Amino acid sequence: MLEIIHEAKKVFETEIQSLNKVKYELGEEFIALVNEVLKIEGRVILTGMGKSGHIARKISATLSSLGVPSYFLHPAEAAHGDLGMITKEDIVLTMSNSGETDEIIQLIPSIKQIGSRLVSITCNENSTLEKHSDLKIHLKIIQEASPEQLAPTTSTTAMLVFGDALAVVLSKLIGFKSEKFAIFHPKGALGKRLLIKVCDLMHKGEENPTVFKDAALKDAILVMSEKGLGGVSIVNKDFRLIGLITDGDLRRILEKHDHIAGLKVKDFMNQKPVTVRENTLAVDALKLMENREKPIALLLVVDQKNKLLGTIRLVDIVKKGIIKKYDA
Repeated sequence: MLEIIHEAKKVFETEIQSLNKVKYELGEEFIALVNEVLKIEGRVILTGMGKSGHIARKISATLSSLGVPSYFLHPAEAAHGDLGMITKEDIVLTMSNSGETDEIIQLIPSIKQIGSRLVSITCNENSTLEKHSDLKIHLKIIQEASPEQLAPTTSTTAMLVFGDALAVVLSKLIGFKSEKFAIFHPKGALGKRLLIKVCDLMHKGEENPTVFKDAALKDAILVMSEKGLGGVSIVNKDFRLIGLITDGDLRRILEKHDHIAGLKVKDFMNQKPVTVRENTLAVDALKLMENREKPIALLLVVDQKNKLLGTIRLVDIVKKGIIKKYDA
């Protein structure tokens, strides 16, 4: 068992050493590549074959998610017509460990004729791909971590981290913000935090329990039970909010009164319930519920004239997958 762990750690050590070497040798070529991407009017096209292709596809996805328009072009498909997807406004990043991959080399004449800028990212100096590139990036890894240097390991790791560095630096330089990231990731935790609003989750219309202030407490209990939201809003004839009774309030009322006949909601309602506007982000509504001396389970949604629009519960927000660690 110890021998297994020892061999695994050797892989980590080999790849970390090479990553450090690549990191410390980052220089003018990386800056030139960043500037090339910043000035293009088209997109960043990534291509690679085999393991390098998998890395190229991932980097392309990362670039796109961080605000740099990009797509992956499979070199074999490119040679059968997909080269038509490239324009002279694009920049083509080719990834090849050896720089001699046939499927990549065969694309060079067409890319040159289209007029796109060609950038090579390789681990083999003075390769055919490098010689025909407008900008050449050479990642000087120490060695592959695989036995007998057979499988791409360190080389693909170096390409991956290089691509991540490129994507992150570009995103900062173009001023990419979390709000834009959320638009590109609506199903992710950040997307839910920054896109979902109170109006998307609130209970409104017939779903929203309401009674008038002169209603009997008994009627309020029936409405509360029927709607099942844990509270009932009290409104005037213009449907403006004037109070709230929650199931917690109801329990406290029943502890003090043996009979509820003749009791009115106006005598027991909370006249200053916590409210929120419909365009408030759900995550901010969640903060409003939790960040108080006594956390509450629901908020009432009103407009600028205090007209009741709906009710949103803490459980509605949590069920939607909006994380509680909103500062993470």
